Amino acid sequence: MVSLTADMSPLQPDRNLALELVRATEAAAIRAVPFIGRGAKEAADGAAVDAMRAFFTTVNFDGTIVIGEGEKDEAPMLYNGERVGNGRGPQADVAVDPIDGTSLTAAGRNNALSVIAVSDHGTMLDASSVFYMDKLVTGPAGVGVVDIRLPIGENIRLLAKAIDKPVDEIVVSVLHRPRHEQLIDEIRAAGAGTRLMSDGDVAGGINAARHNARTDMCVGIGGSPEGIVTACAIKALGGHIQGRLWARDDDEKQRGIDAGLQLDGYVYEADELVKGKNTIFVATGVTDGALVAGVRREGGYVYTESVVLRGASGTLRRISSEHLVSKWL
Repeated sequence: MVSLTADMSPLQPDRNLALELVRATEAAAIRAVPFIGRGAKEAADGAAVDAMRAFFTTVNFDGTIVIGEGEKDEAPMLYNGERVGNGRGPQADVAVDPIDGTSLTAAGRNNALSVIAVSDHGTMLDASSVFYMDKLVTGPAGVGVVDIRLPIGENIRLLAKAIDKPVDEIVVSVLHRPRHEQLIDEIRAAGAGTRLMSDGDVAGGINAARHNARTDMCVGIGGSPEGIVTACAIKALGGHIQGRLWARDDDEKQRGIDAGLQLDGYVYEADELVKGKNTIFVATGVTDGALVAGVRREGGYVYTESVVLRGASGTLRRISSEHLVSKWL
């Protein structure tokens, strides 16, 4: 089996796959433009899926979607288990979210992204049978310091000490959901501030792990697919991520158990979410956000901004591109 980075050396790193994948996220983001702020999240997602899949056929790799748009009978394209790529090159596990934040896109709000994450074949946890995951994400300072099993107030104090920052300057990102009311109260009671997200917890997790970002921690229950995608990015940033699967009912819990997943509060560490460091994460902004700018159209051009994170080299690259409108919209 050919590894994603089998031919890597300090002198000749292979960045081709990462850069090819950016073309797919750019395509998905651009195709979503006509639907931004139009209240049509299904149409936006459908256009992004079509565009991403079309570009996948040109990419030199043999990918299997571990985390996609759903099961085959629910998602005609980019479904869990679908083979993508041209079949030549490294074998890989793939997680896709053509639009992370379809509601954000439909409403014209910030932080919608088009995302692809890739790791060596057989290394990505398939958590698709349990939809939600409780997550804790920080930057490198949190590694070996914070723990999702501790009360949130204690984690805030531990992280504040580790980064030499007053507790009242710590900012914690949380999805703004009724299930998080007590968590939000506990964060504020500890003396920290909150940044409440309406959607888009992939961007929230990555921003919490970035150097000199405006948030220090991302916590709470979001999608388990987003947790796996975020883990691929955190590997490149050297940050901390832990997750606990959160079944909504007994039936979902049983489906998870039948799929071989650990529940009942079991904590998945970073290397259990995605094994090894051979990860690639690419994202293109659909709408403006703290991580990347959204798609912008001016005259005959469309402008995109993307990030590429590679776990093997520990790098984050930004790619700004301009595209002829006549070729796209």
